[in-house]
Amino acid sequence: MKPFCFADGLIVPTASATIHPSDLGLIRGYGIFDFFRTVNYKPLFLEDYLNRFIASAERTFIPLPYSREDLTKIIFELIEKNDLKEGGIRMVLSGGISENHFSPGEGKLFIFAESLVFPSEEKYQNGIKLLTLEYVRPVAEIKTTNYALAVWHSAGWKKQGAEDVLYHQGNYISESSRSNFFLVKNGELITPDSNILLGITRKRIIELAGGAHVRPMTMQEIRDADEAFITSTTKVLLPVTQIDDLKIGSGKPGPVSLGLLEKFRQKVKEINPN
Repeated sequence: MKPFCFADGLIVPTASATIHPSDLGLIRGYGIFDFFRTVNYKPLFLEDYLNRFIASAERTFIPLPYSREDLTKIIFELIEKNDLKEGGIRMVLSGGISENHFSPGEGKLFIFAESLVFPSEEKYQNGIKLLTLEYVRPVAEIKTTNYALAVWHSAGWKKQGAEDVLYHQGNYISESSRSNFFLVKNGELITPDSNILLGITRKRIIELAGGAHVRPMTMQEIRDADEAFITSTTKVLLPVTQIDDLKIGSGKPGPVSLGLLEKFRQKVKEINPN
């Protein structure tokens, strides 16, 4: 974390930020968050992230006593205060203190500034491995703070040479624990349509590709795919070359994946040039 954050309605030293021990964010794991990058001191795709964060607050019934304009002002003040040229901003809204220790209360808003480290270039060039896991995130369309299963399961990923998991329900693929998932077949993109978070990077990749087949995706399609990749704010587009013991396509990142990665990187430079 960077030295300054937003808490209790003020920009304060990050080390002094606190949460009440009865807050639902702590005792029930109930809250929402969002995370986006800064590039050359400017938030990347800020409106998209604010739209999602505000909608998540409404859908989880957690009061958010700040307008879009308020949030934007706070974010830019934090970027300046922390000299955050290249990094990340994390917005967290806790479930609040509840009279019955269960129903959502008045949430507490935190906004943190952080360093951001991307995966090694080796992973982009060689691809990564995912492990399939049967699971659907609760209220998957909302970016909640509930990552309990993934955090617990992550203890064994490294031993198996995996970067992350790939969730599925029966025969149908949904998403990775912190990323959206894509397949490439005959040069065309396919991405799941349900039990997923509608990722901002996912949206931009679809735009750069000129569209995608957004529909149910089966486990069998993984076996027949030419390429696969995941997308997220912190990974951008990371090629997937192995799922469990199955090699994807040639076993190396393919031209569609690498081409879209380069297009996205170029788009970011155009939006926030040096």
